[in-house]
Amino acid sequence: MELNKYLACSRAARKLVPADLVLRNAKIVNVFTDRVEEGNIAITRGMIVGIGDYQGKEEIDLQGQYVTSGFIDAHLHLESTLVNPQVLISKAEAHGTTTFIVDPHEVANVAGPDGIDYLLSQTESLPAHVYVMIASCVPATPIDDNGYRLTAIEMKKYLSNHRVLGLGEVMDCMSVINGDPYMNEKLELFDGKVKDGHAPNLTEEELAAYVMAGVTTDHEGTTYEYVMKERAIGMTCHIREGSAARNLEMIVKGIVENNTNTEGFCFCTDDKHIEDITREGDIDHNVRKAVSMGISPIAAIKMATIQPARCYGLRRTGAVAPGYDADLVVWDSLKDFNAQMVFYKGQLVDENQKIRQAPCPAHLMDTIHLGNIDLEDLKIRRTKEPVPVIGMIPGQILTERKDMVLPGSDFFEPNGELDKIAVFERHKATGKTGVGAVLNFGLRGGAIASSVSHDSHNIIVIGDNDRDILLAVRELERARGGYTIIENGEVYDTLELPIMGLISDKSYSYVNRKLKKMIRHAHKMGVPDGFDPFITLSFMALPVIPEIRCTPRGMYSVTENCFLT
Repeated sequence: MELNKYLACSRAARKLVPADLVLRNAKIVNVFTDRVEEGNIAITRGMIVGIGDYQGKEEIDLQGQYVTSGFIDAHLHLESTLVNPQVLISKAEAHGTTTFIVDPHEVANVAGPDGIDYLLSQTESLPAHVYVMIASCVPATPIDDNGYRLTAIEMKKYLSNHRVLGLGEVMDCMSVINGDPYMNEKLELFDGKVKDGHAPNLTEEELAAYVMAGVTTDHEGTTYEYVMKERAIGMTCHIREGSAARNLEMIVKGIVENNTNTEGFCFCTDDKHIEDITREGDIDHNVRKAVSMGISPIAAIKMATIQPARCYGLRRTGAVAPGYDADLVVWDSLKDFNAQMVFYKGQLVDENQKIRQAPCPAHLMDTIHLGNIDLEDLKIRRTKEPVPVIGMIPGQILTERKDMVLPGSDFFEPNGELDKIAVFERHKATGKTGVGAVLNFGLRGGAIASSVSHDSHNIIVIGDNDRDILLAVRELERARGGYTIIENGEVYDTLELPIMGLISDKSYSYVNRKLKKMIRHAHKMGVPDGFDPFITLSFMALPVIPEIRCTPRGMYSVTENCFLT
């Protein structure tokens, strides 16, 4: 700490001078003693200097309301919220999240270092802690067709940035386990820093090899049994509750039933739409839901504060105690968790403050480059033999392989049970197009398309006829990226995401209003209520999550590590 700041804080702590701010009559959640303690919180120069009978230049009477440290989202992709990062931070902070551990691998897969630098610049001066884990797998796997190949040499420049905490989710597990030199170079580069994991459905032996490479966290656990295998070897498990992947209920149920120690658990959102954050909350939603299922309020609060802070080495974050940043949230109760006031470094955060978005470089708004595609590229010749089909699972981004005989005559014709899925390479105009069949999406009378398609972010479409599928692709080309719904040969609506095909350049209210409308209409067209139509769609091309996906090169078995078409 800079000496002048320390001296000012020290004098205030010793009551030689009044504190800058005192929050009176608070019920303080102490994450060190696991108790709720009544007292006053003294703050000077943005730091908590004491708990007790202090005088302040400014004082606020909290009248017995609860105070915790600001919540921490242990793993998220800002791009997945669709809005400018400044907008997302503002909306999430209103729900009590003051620290964000960001993995920019979505923008990195489109634009490499330019994408990472864009997120760093957009979040540099916000009234929140925004840290970055540098994307490790760009592309996610050797079979991906993305926009950039990020090397260890290019990553090296970020090591000196104080906001960079470590290496982002290492999703190419097999490259780690098999000792691929290209991957090992990145792991060695970040020795001594946190390395985030991405390890769905590994065997115990594979997990052991994965952890030996220095990976310490994972957010891909979907069952209690699996996360306990990870906890048994020392991994910190991030319990994810996003828009498509909602894993909290199954994991917390096991924790409660088995009276499991929650010390090694944190909360994260991973990928969450701004509409869902506005409607149900951010990390406060995770805490509220965990408490409703039987986790003690203090244990849940620790999973959202001190535990992720310790996981990422954030010395002055995560507790209401002297020496910690005054990132504080005032709550109505430890059941409902409605944020009444949010402070960042002792300053009251105004959720209605005007957000001035920094301009986006022109080349980052010109990233949709399609090759020659036509209706012939979408045809799937039908046989009498069963073929692999993607089986979607409600509330999950995992899929199941189903082997089914496709309906139709000479070619596959969607029949109400099966839809067609297609993925178009959009970075280098190669014209690569992969097609397949998908079960359980339920779309009727049109097509839904997105340029948000993890992690390579090609254009992905599901539809029940080829004409509307092709029209959807052309509409996204016109919009420079985004979401679109085609119904009976016409564009129903499009949410434009021209910044790298991932982020809107419009206001939050515009995005939220249009997204709500489009999601409602997708459900009217048959998409089941258990699916967020766009986020669920966006994961169907990601070849690192079991069991089966569709890529621009064709249908791919994640479990067998091979193409099926």
